[in-house]
Amino acid sequence: MNIEQNLSDLIATGANAALPVPDTSEPMITRSLRIPLDLDTQLRDLAEERGIGATTLMREILQAWVTGADTSAVVRLADVQRVIASLARPA
Repeated sequence: MNIEQNLSDLIATGANAALPVPDTSEPMITRSLRIPLDLDTQLRDLAEERGIGATTLMREILQAWVTGADTSAVVRLADVQRVIASLARPA
């Protein structure tokens, strides 16, 4: 990049930015979420396999969980799944 070049000239002659196209017409907000690096890597890999963005996948996961949440449950589903998985392993 030529630092001596006028910024307005650079903008006028520069290539168009490839901005992502929103995948929904519904108004969206931004949330900041701290997750472990390994989880982020797994999410990005899953999203790539499905041909969607990582944030789209996270939104779909959250929507599925919220929609399917059973507020009358006494224990969390993740806890039940963990117990079942431990029973499936040989001792």
